[in-house]
Amino acid sequence: MTTIDNGIYKSFAEAKQTGQKKFAVLIDPDKVRLDNMQQVIDQAKEAQVDYFFIGGSLVVNNMLDHCLESIKKKCDIPMVLFPGNSFQISYKADALLFLSLISGRNAELLIGKHVITAPYLRVSPLEILSTGYMLVDGGVSTTVSYMSNTQPIPANKPDVAMCTALAGQMLGLKMMYMDAGSGAQNPISKDMIESVSGTLDIPLIVGGGIRTPEKAFENVQAGADVVVVGNALEKDPSLLKDIAQAIHSANAQRANP
Repeated sequence: MTTIDNGIYKSFAEAKQTGQKKFAVLIDPDKVRLDNMQQVIDQAKEAQVDYFFIGGSLVVNNMLDHCLESIKKKCDIPMVLFPGNSFQISYKADALLFLSLISGRNAELLIGKHVITAPYLRVSPLEILSTGYMLVDGGVSTTVSYMSNTQPIPANKPDVAMCTALAGQMLGLKMMYMDAGSGAQNPISKDMIESVSGTLDIPLIVGGGIRTPEKAFENVQAGADVVVVGNALEKDPSLLKDIAQAIHSANAQRANP
């Protein structure tokens, strides 16, 4: 287990401090086709994607390992596990989001599953990133809400999201991840991102329902430190370059006001 002050977390924290925006491509090993994955990897290298997040709600371990091995052979972009359950662990990745579903009231996903996996993670080479996971209503029932048996935060309640995120930070979580879920009809609103970002001192990750470069840019302008896009790229990998350019353009604007 790698300490929280090194490596990937350090890059998240430094980006937060300096206002540099990051782009993560989410790959679900059970969904992406091999030919599409090769295209995504090639475009990610060209577009200077910052991270790969790897995971999904129903991933089986052999598919996970195969996906990680394929990426590692082609590039050195850091691979962060985004696990849908406690079985989605592979030492072939670089880090793992140790997610606590703080938007729900399912004790198993707040702490229960973590007790089971903690001994394995302690002896693993993975960098463990303690992360508060907040599911936000994206307009449709998502796999995450079904599998977790929890209700998402209402999309029109930025105050609830803000207080939830603040509580997570006060509990000692090192990052916050707001997600509308894979296939969300509506992405998280600018108002909610601004409310949550304005109250946090830790990195804020935002994903779910982001289908255009314009929305990705709006998210980072609203305060997201890392934007995650997955489902849209599964359908159209050519979007990757434009979304990456939109996110990184915010960095250029900051450097040349």
